Amino acid sequence: MIRNLLLDWSGTLVDDLSSVLQAVNGMLRSQGQEPLDRQAFRERFRLPYTEFFDEMLPGMPLDRLQQLYLEHFPAGPGGVTLLPHAGELLRQAAAAGVRMVVLSSAPEAHVVPQAAALGVRDCFELMRCGVVDKREDIHALLSSLDMRAEETAFIGDMRHDIEAGKAAGVLTIATCTGYETAAQLMTSAPDLLVPDLGRLPAVLGLRSLPRTEIPVSTVGALILNHHDELLLIRTHKWSHRWGIPGGKIKRGETCEAALIREIEEETGLRLRDIEFVMVQDCIEPPEFQRSAHFLLLNYLARCADEDPQVVLNDEAQAFQWLSLTAALKASLNIPTRVLIEECLRRGLLQH
Repeated sequence: MIRNLLLDWSGTLVDDLSSVLQAVNGMLRSQGQEPLDRQAFRERFRLPYTEFFDEMLPGMPLDRLQQLYLEHFPAGPGGVTLLPHAGELLRQAAAAGVRMVVLSSAPEAHVVPQAAALGVRDCFELMRCGVVDKREDIHALLSSLDMRAEETAFIGDMRHDIEAGKAAGVLTIATCTGYETAAQLMTSAPDLLVPDLGRLPAVLGLRSLPRTEIPVSTVGALILNHHDELLLIRTHKWSHRWGIPGGKIKRGETCEAALIREIEEETGLRLRDIEFVMVQDCIEPPEFQRSAHFLLLNYLARCADEDPQVVLNDEAQAFQWLSLTAALKASLNIPTRVLIEECLRRGLLQH
């Protein structure tokens, strides 16, 4: 059963070919090179894009290539549209409880605003953008998100996407909606080739989760520093509200071991004085990005280091240390507010 979808962005979910071609031709002109027409670009463009630019602009450093591309890409997301059936696929996958992640070579500065403008940003647990070689990145991505290869499919419109999926052992699906033709895609031997995304919900067996689905057990901690300030992080998964760091318990882990691992992965912090506080039965949380039922095992803990340095991974977009008074005034997700109030009720936190 497919529980996870990795999706390319350009040519798979959105039509951005005109904007990309405009950016590439701007780069070529700036270096005294002749521009490409649409057909020539599709014939010559390939991933990793470094190989394409080694041919077109040989010897130019990667950071300079990326800078030029950003300079010449059309301003604003207006020229980019969802491809046919993309919206339906995302909606049905979300309703079925499928985890969705974007894995794209396009810059984050373009992809995230485009997704927001098209109304699909909250469909994705993570948007991994600016990836030069997906064949190398995909292994770490699956590991960091605890996604099993046999439960994952990668949908893309280029041979490089299929090669990356095969490298990770996931189901590979090629769509003929983007940058490469069916004949080109078939040379990479995808597990499935489709003319567009229209048939995929049925092919993947997407359906709403049964009410008997086993709840997901997670751990999280309200963390204090030596100033008694609380660490709050903000993630798109919880409607951009502030909450506590944490994650799922892996098979064979104790709850406390899972907590220590998750906090270190998400924030880089080490914990001491770990104290269990409560379990929250979180059924269909309205703020969460998709249908879900969590058992939230909540803890209170302190930073082991006197001068803690928070280093967020890709799951969170921001963090802040707040006094208890300021934290209670913040836009908290419901489970975090419940946890803080329980800590106050039990005298574990003081105003």
